Order: sequence, then C-alpha cells, then structure tokens
Amino acid sequence: MTNPETNGAKTLESEVNAAAQEAKRPGMVKRFFQWLGRPSKTTALGTLLIGGFILGILFWGGFHWAVESTNTEKFCVSCHSMTHNYDEYVNTIHYTNRTGVRAVCTDCHVPKEWGHKMVAKIMASKDVYAELMGTINTKQKYEDRRLEMAKAVWRKMKSTDSRECRNCHNFSVMDLASQETRAANIHQEAFKTPGTTCIDCHKGLAHRLPAGAEAGAAEIDKELGRKPFVMQQIVGQ
Repeated sequence: MTNPETNGAKTLESEVNAAAQEAKRPGMVKRFFQWLGRPSKTTALGTLLIGGFILGILFWGGFHWAVESTNTEKFCVSCHSMTHNYDEYVNTIHYTNRTGVRAVCTDCHVPKEWGHKMVAKIMASKDVYAELMGTINTKQKYEDRRLEMAKAVWRKMKSTDSRECRNCHNFSVMDLASQETRAANIHQEAFKTPGTTCIDCHKGLAHRLPAGAEAGAAEIDKELGRKPFVMQQIVGQ
C-alpha cells in the first residue's frame, strides 16, 4: 500500500530538482548566442549564404555609388588642373546649344560599357598622380603639354572608332537635309569611306586645338597605319 507521505515527499523532491534545473538553464539571450556559436551545418551554411548575399549587395551598391560619383562634371573639375580646359569647354557647343543637350566631361572621356569604363577609371589614376605632382597646375604648364594631351585623346578615339562620340551620335540616323551643305557632303563621304571616324574631322569641339594639331594628327594616322580622311575642322556641326 502506497504511503501518501512518501509520495508527497517524492513529488516535492522532483519539483525542487526541476526548479534547480530551470535555474541553471541559461536565459533566452544567452541561449541565442550559444545557438549562434554552435549552429547546425545546415543553419551555418544558410546563414553564410544569406549574410554573404546581403554583404555583396551592400558592397556592390557602395562600389557603384563611388564609381558614379566620379562620373560627374563637378568631380572632374574639382582638380585645379582641370579648370584650364573647363574654361574653354563652357564656351563650346557641347556646353550650350540650340537643343539644350549638354555633353559633360564623362560623356566624351568615359565609356558606357562596364568593362571599358573600369579600364578608363584605372587609367585615370595617372591624372590623380599628375594633379598631386603639379604636372599641369599652371596655365603655362598646361599649354606646354596641350599637344601631348590632345594626341593621347585622339589616339584613343581613333583606336576605338570614336566610341564615346557614338554614345550620342550615329551616322545611320543623321538627318543630312537639316545640316549645312558642307557638313552634309563631308558626312556622306565619310560614311562611305572605310575606317573614317568622328575625330578625324571633329577636333577642337570641346577644347582649343593645340599648335601643331595637323602634324600631330598625321603622326597618329601613320602610327596606326591609317590614311587620313580630311584634315579640317567641322566646328559646331
């Protein structure tokens, strides 16, 4: 026969033991961190993938923001050296024109395609170095290097078929009837001539031509193994 007092004592002892175990059990916050420290393989892999995805988005967003921040006119002319050519640019058709469409520095000097754009950004690091070294920090230094800098841009544009020009301009959709006769005739001839590219004629549109421009352009054509198309400007067309 079961003794009620004995059963009561055992029940009380069980309750005391349970309370003691509960007291030893870590709190919710502590258990959470313990779970983080010893997750299952599936949980650990899932957390790693989700965390990596979120960090990847944040990194890509920050990187893209940084790249695009360097694609503004304000950023380009923040270097003292660039104020010399900017002063020329504001008086050109690329800055103010009848259509109200402005081509800023990066429209002409930075490719739109991602790969080419990254190459251009890396190459532009030499401009930062030149700014720090004061290579063209005076008007006279700028003038002394004007032809050299112009040739570097012309060489690049000839080798890429004036890629940046074609971001906005396209032979196939030009309305030649609305152009001046001289410009329309030359455009038609250029369109039919293999290897002809925008910069062959359209030099000095955004920046003043340097002394020796014609000889410099001929030198680049010879270097690239190309026959010159025409050695004249079509300014404002």
